[in-house]
Amino acid sequence: MHILILGAAGMLGRKLAERLARDVTLGGRTVDRLTLVDVVKPTVPAGFAGLCECLAVDLASEGAASGLATRRPELIFHLAAIVSGEAEADLEIGYRVNLDGTRALLDAIRIEGGSGWRPRVVFSSSNAVYGGTVPDVIDDTFVVTPQTSYGTQKAMGEQLLADYSRRGILDGIGLRLPTICVRPGKPNRAASSFFSGIIREPLAGQEAILPVADTLRHWFTSPRSAIGFLIHAATLDLARLGDRPNLNMPGLSATVAEQIEALRRVAGDKAVALIRSEPDPAVERIVSGWARAFDPARARALGFTAETRFDDIIRAHVEDELGGTIA
Repeated sequence: MHILILGAAGMLGRKLAERLARDVTLGGRTVDRLTLVDVVKPTVPAGFAGLCECLAVDLASEGAASGLATRRPELIFHLAAIVSGEAEADLEIGYRVNLDGTRALLDAIRIEGGSGWRPRVVFSSSNAVYGGTVPDVIDDTFVVTPQTSYGTQKAMGEQLLADYSRRGILDGIGLRLPTICVRPGKPNRAASSFFSGIIREPLAGQEAILPVADTLRHWFTSPRSAIGFLIHAATLDLARLGDRPNLNMPGLSATVAEQIEALRRVAGDKAVALIRSEPDPAVERIVSGWARAFDPARARALGFTAETRFDDIIRAHVEDELGGTIA
């Protein structure tokens, strides 16, 4: 089985490649070829015995998507994106990467298609497709209402995926991911970056900045669960989606204060004392308009699962990234 991962040098792309290398099979088929693509060259996942091609490619550049489509992978994970804060700060680059790159990919599949090649495309979307005035808990029938450029770009990508799937060009499924927490590594330019920072840095014995009020409520899942979503989407019977291929993913709703109390239970007062409040109106303006909680009944009925306690999200980070120990 040949799998293409776009955005393979990012956190989710890297973890997904590692998971595929470790599992060896997917849906009962051997994963014997990986094509890993990002704007910086990804690395071969440890232990992978098959053919692995690692490419530094800008998906939105002329001819890039066509060149990838000629490889005819059976499964494509489209994780490549400019994050929320950067997409809001730079309108042009956000649309170029998040919209033009997606359109280029889907059109390349259309042009290359035929002779039995109809790949599955798993598209990484976001709960940022909702915004503005929303109910306290969003169900699967609520209208998409993005209030940021990033959310708008993701919503456009969802509609393209649905239309190309409807036309039989590809088999698409879009996953509206919660905010991923706790993200390993260094902070990025996502407006949501601090949600991970106020956990990750104190666990490492470092100070963290909190730019919003601790009453802010948000929707979360762990990297471990997010990878599980992607794997499950790759093997799901898509006929069960009907004419609605984009799904709200499970997660848990928590305030910043509840995050901090979970950190206290896992790591103690010493870790919590490393969080320093430093309000940032620009960040608060972006994240305060995002959805606070969901009832993802469709996804749960289709077998997607996630953590139900924030303590478990923190413990997953400690186990997966810190070797089970806290500084």
